Amino acid sequence: MTAAPSEQDEDEQGEHDEPHGSRLTDRLNWLRAGVLGANDGIVSTAALVIGVAAATDDRRAILTAGLAGLAAGAMSMAAGEYVSVSTQRDTEKALIAKEKRELREEPEAELAELTEMYAEKGLPHDLAQDVAVALTKHDALAAHAEVELGIEPGNYTNPWQAAVASFVSFSLGALLPLLAIINPHEGWRIPLTVLAVVLALTATGWLSARLGHARPTRAILRNVGGGLLAMAVTYGIGALVGTQMG
Repeated sequence: MTAAPSEQDEDEQGEHDEPHGSRLTDRLNWLRAGVLGANDGIVSTAALVIGVAAATDDRRAILTAGLAGLAAGAMSMAAGEYVSVSTQRDTEKALIAKEKRELREEPEAELAELTEMYAEKGLPHDLAQDVAVALTKHDALAAHAEVELGIEPGNYTNPWQAAVASFVSFSLGALLPLLAIINPHEGWRIPLTVLAVVLALTATGWLSARLGHARPTRAILRNVGGGLLAMAVTYGIGALVGTQMG
């Protein structure tokens, strides 16, 4: 019989299957922004509308709060991602400019540095030098940027891509609890919303783990646990406020 793959085997297989270079950078960029945006949209909107629903039965008030939360959250996520990724992009460009200057002013020192880096990776010194010389002749900037900085020149992170991904994913995530909470039957509003959120967070946790070549169990538990905690807190606040106002 064939033994079932262990957790270590699955992790190692994930590492071998992982794409490299610019494709990996692009994939991680939109995946990170998209998954974070969807999770934030689901949890923050669900917590908001459940808190309001615990305080009042007025569907219009619940819907208004939910729509306002969706709009504010989506814009906030998009703006935050744009600023964050723009800062990262500026840093990458600055590092590449610095590397260009060093290659122009101190080519021999840079070649020796590249040789040492390959030697530290396990190559014999003579082979490391041959590799460094060959790569320098082919594209010195690309060779140094990849080994020293982990950056591919010209392939910088895209702030607009991250911003749009965050905006869209947050909005789509927020729609689910918003649609569930406006159920006409008052007694079903909160239970249906909680159920919808748990299922959605399970799906996003599984998706993010699988696309990131990680085990899904922990990601799902983190997602669902955090969402339940947020909803419980806002429900308690809403119920307390509703009681005081009543």
